[in-house]
Amino acid sequence: MGQAAKVLQFFKTLHRTRKQVFKNDTRELEAARIKINEEFKSNKSETSPQKIEELIKIDSDVELLFQTPVIQGIHANHSTLKLIPRKDLLIENVLYCDSPIQKQ
Repeated sequence: MGQAAKVLQFFKTLHRTRKQVFKNDTRELEAARIKINEEFKSNKSETSPQKIEELIKIDSDVELLFQTPVIQGIHANHSTLKLIPRKDLLIENVLYCDSPIQKQ
């Protein structure tokens, strides 16, 4: 895959991730959209393959950061914050054991 195709793929992936992470938060959706677009536009004329690979690595790190457990919080009132985890962050409840089970 050529570098231009990689860059376009990361651009689209970041926007998809942004929509998933900031779902129902119009202010953050718009702020993230603007920031992503600005960063890509500011590096649009980059021609150095090493610099482009470095920027792709940064984009990959940003996407990974978005996909780590980011939980939305909504102010229900002045003293209550409602947390809304994404479904992909929820895992099955696994029993915890203080001491490891001995194999016999």
